[in-house]
Amino acid sequence: MKKISTESYKGVRDFYPEDMSVQNYIFEKMHETAKSFGYSEYSASILEPTELYHAKSGEELVSEQTYSFKDRGDRDVTLRPEMTPTLARMVAAKKRELSFPLRWYSIPNIFRYEQPQRGRLREHWQLNVDIFGVENNESEKEMISVAHRLLKNFGAKNDDFIIKINDRRIMNALYQKFELTAEDAEHVSKALDKKSKNPFEVFKSALSGIFKKDAHLEEFLEAIESNQKLIKTLGEDNSLVKNLMELIDGLASVGVTNVLFDPTIVRGLDYYTGIVFEIFDTDPKNKRALFGGGRYDDLLSIFGNEKVSAVGFGAGDVTIKDFLETHALLPVYTSTTNLYLGVIDDAFSTAQTFANSLRTIGVNVAVDYTGKSVGDQIKKATNDHIPFIAIIGKKEVESKKLKIKNLATREEVEFGFEGIEKIAKIIL
Repeated sequence: MKKISTESYKGVRDFYPEDMSVQNYIFEKMHETAKSFGYSEYSASILEPTELYHAKSGEELVSEQTYSFKDRGDRDVTLRPEMTPTLARMVAAKKRELSFPLRWYSIPNIFRYEQPQRGRLREHWQLNVDIFGVENNESEKEMISVAHRLLKNFGAKNDDFIIKINDRRIMNALYQKFELTAEDAEHVSKALDKKSKNPFEVFKSALSGIFKKDAHLEEFLEAIESNQKLIKTLGEDNSLVKNLMELIDGLASVGVTNVLFDPTIVRGLDYYTGIVFEIFDTDPKNKRALFGGGRYDDLLSIFGNEKVSAVGFGAGDVTIKDFLETHALLPVYTSTTNLYLGVIDDAFSTAQTFANSLRTIGVNVAVDYTGKSVGDQIKKATNDHIPFIAIIGKKEVESKKLKIKNLATREEVEFGFEGIEKIAKIIL
């Protein structure tokens, strides 16, 4: 028989206990942040009809980055590459029964077939936060505030990250000014989305031949490199520019001050219709986009529904973890087990009874059944990062007393078997 490799599938992760501890910490902060703004959790299957993504996510995503296949009923099925289309489907399905505005969040796992690299894998988990039914800037202000609060809840400072925002309608106005066709405008948007990943000359070369005049290309490049020149190009009285400036001022009024208008932020997905934003790590060791989102008012229309205003963002666990590692914000691993109960002299029955008594009052207890030496059992507890240990043997059974040791401080305290409440106060 051929020996099976122990390697996991390329681009996915195994989560050993210490890895799972970090993952749970990230999830806990995600849940805590979303709930603090009044968002309710939802979920759905990882399987969706492929047509859902053909309709709005973009052909590149569907044809090049999805795990798609025929099921046994000859239906086209895809492992979800993002959550927003699923959310839109769910809202459209029960739109008349739902009470708006909706504040919903989820932490689904996402699958994309792409080249694994730092910050990008083929499977990850992603916090999705969305609000439906608010047409004004207050929804964008809240959404960006949630994203800002998420990183602050991890312990980040304002100068650890920057929030870059733009408005796709501003870019559309710019495209119209330079008389770009819809096809050319899409080409420019895709180039803008990849601008930060390529040298400027590569970006400029991607735009060559699109503009009718070289002077127009130079003017466009100047506009996207300078906020002042862009505003001048569109006119200071432009309502879209005013709307964006009001949003930036509104964010500052609620303490979100690390915000920058950046016309190169367009977001790659086709369904965005207005304000878009991305959050970037400012540390040179991890200077990259962490996550982003924006407004998508048209997405429900693919299900035959009338438009519903919507704003949301998705924050992946991989880039969040990279950010936390870069800024030394990951917690020190500790076991979820509070007490390791070592056993000698075959005192297993007494140990089990004592452990169950502690469990009823909230103490997590692991009992050692190996019969190994006391030294080996202490070593096991230490290796597993369990903070306390006690040993039960013939002596402890007869005296109905045992000593509990703090493995960090080496301090020992003796308790009677009946004093479990006192034990819990020391351990928890």
